[in-house]
Amino acid sequence: MRLVTRLAVICVILMLSMTVVFHPASAQQTPAAESYPADVNLPADDIAALLDGFVPFAIAQARIAGAVVVVVDREGIVFQQGYGLADMDAGRPVISDETLFRPGSISKLFTWTAVMQQVEAGRIDLDADINTYLDFQIPPLDGQPITMRQIMTHTAGFEEALRYLFTAGPMPLEVYVKQSLPARVFVPGTTPAYSNYASALAGYVVVRVSGQPFETYMADNIFAPLDMAKSTFAQPLPEAHAAYMSRRYDAAGWPAQDFQMIVAPAGGLSASGADIGRFMIAHLNDGQGILRPETARMMHAYQAPGIEGLNRMALGFYEKSVNGRRGIGHGGDTQGFHSDLTIFPDEGVGIYISLNSSGVGGESLAIRQLLLEGFADRYLPPKAPQEIVPGVDAATAKEHAALVSGNYISSRGSFTNFLSFAGFLGQIPVGVTAEGKLSFPMLENLGLGAFDWVEIAPFVWQDRHSSQTIAAEVVDGKVVRMSTDVFSPVTVLIPVPPSQDAALWLPLIGMAVFVIKLQAVLWPVRWLVRSRLGVPLDLGKVHLTAYRATGFFAWGVVLAVLGWMFFLTAASTDATLLGGAMDGVLNTLRVVLPVSAAGLAVAAFIHMGLSFGGRRSWFAHFGRLLLFLSVLVVLWIIYTHHLYGFDLGF
Repeated sequence: MRLVTRLAVICVILMLSMTVVFHPASAQQTPAAESYPADVNLPADDIAALLDGFVPFAIAQARIAGAVVVVVDREGIVFQQGYGLADMDAGRPVISDETLFRPGSISKLFTWTAVMQQVEAGRIDLDADINTYLDFQIPPLDGQPITMRQIMTHTAGFEEALRYLFTAGPMPLEVYVKQSLPARVFVPGTTPAYSNYASALAGYVVVRVSGQPFETYMADNIFAPLDMAKSTFAQPLPEAHAAYMSRRYDAAGWPAQDFQMIVAPAGGLSASGADIGRFMIAHLNDGQGILRPETARMMHAYQAPGIEGLNRMALGFYEKSVNGRRGIGHGGDTQGFHSDLTIFPDEGVGIYISLNSSGVGGESLAIRQLLLEGFADRYLPPKAPQEIVPGVDAATAKEHAALVSGNYISSRGSFTNFLSFAGFLGQIPVGVTAEGKLSFPMLENLGLGAFDWVEIAPFVWQDRHSSQTIAAEVVDGKVVRMSTDVFSPVTVLIPVPPSQDAALWLPLIGMAVFVIKLQAVLWPVRWLVRSRLGVPLDLGKVHLTAYRATGFFAWGVVLAVLGWMFFLTAASTDATLLGGAMDGVLNTLRVVLPVSAAGLAVAAFIHMGLSFGGRRSWFAHFGRLLLFLSVLVVLWIIYTHHLYGFDLGF
């Protein structure tokens, strides 16, 4: 049975009967006294029964070393608990008000809060050209500059930027924003496209207008007012914090990984669960201690343009509606730590979870999602019965499902550099079931279970068993973009044109590489056979040179393809390698592959041309034609996905 199924089962059991209470030895805290607003019942003992039953089971099954969970209301922390181990070698337990976790992109909520403090101070205008606050220039796109409002809603239009996002050593924020400027690929204000670079840029603006280093500003203006003594943006960790830092793991039982440097405003926070709870409480109380009430309410209530029917960006927070209630928050993922924060401003409730391991099968997302949904079902049920009713007739529903089927690419991706090939390989399929219903395998592959999509309005589908929703924008009978409310505030999916459709090209690429590999392998084999039999090649000088060149360049292509596989695998395992450690490998690959492919194309063409009219069989002629066509496929991929050159902007 899959882990997600086991987690769902245990969730249902805990919803029906709150009699199972398990207090692990690693849990060092006692839940706070019961305190909750009148419209939401949050009994601490009930929450303890729910979470102490669910979390230890979930992290054990997913092989996650440790976790921390915090539940708050407007009055304070209702429940906080550490589970499992912060350091498996030392046997050190997770303690919710001591152990530091890396909440990743939840750091951005602190950055956005700092931005709004400077808006209050009159130093930042949300709708001014961002260049107003910089000591370098970001070129306009189609004559349009970027604004802070667009940065805070991830609609600045930047492509993904991975270089120097994770580093082996400290990198000054100023150096990062100037050296890692990505291309702008969407007109600002039009397309949600999550951007770590834009978030770092916002942090740099705070530095510029406040006159303080980012880490110092956050300590003085957010951590100190909220009594967040176990929180810091400093990297490497100060001595006072280092002893409390949780180790990070690929999975429980695997070796611990070193502390990872991350661009501070985008994901560099280290904080205890209790400190994150204090931050949630401040925002539930309209920014008490760090923002004016009207500023906090503006952040929470704002809804950026997006696809109708789906979650949108607020100012920095993104919507995470559950059971018809509007939650806002942020997730965070680094290499090892996986976290999620959600507050419900109308109900005055918040919940935070952080895991210190990726676990097996990528189940960290399933754990976070199931925890939020189970918590909401228990304490924030729908205000009114939610009935899933089809909004179109059956025939129209089948037509609409067929219309949106196809391959899509994420707006959060690379488009002008070699990493566009990763997006090509990761295209997102949308299909149709045998019954004519919409199928979205991506969500099922994320460990969120099986879905039964019902079209509740034209081009809006809701899952019959949950609150998950999919919607598409259709103009003149063509899909312009679509998304799901799991990630709609920050990412939309764009239909892939036939020239880039992986469904067409991946089989061709596989066949092309196989043919070239076969040529590389057969080249020395044929030589060996001829040598043993004493049969020379009956070819002219030019023809013989072309034939030999096909073997030589075929090996160049094969070795370059293997090199790219090694590079992408290594970079996905350790993102710090994209910070310069593998520049030599990258540049070598971007020379060897195009030169080898071009050389093979010329040699194969000459060899093919000189072979026609000779005594060779039609099968041999077909093989030479197939080799030439195969290398053309490789050249097309090299050209369209920028697998050449020396540009290190990615």
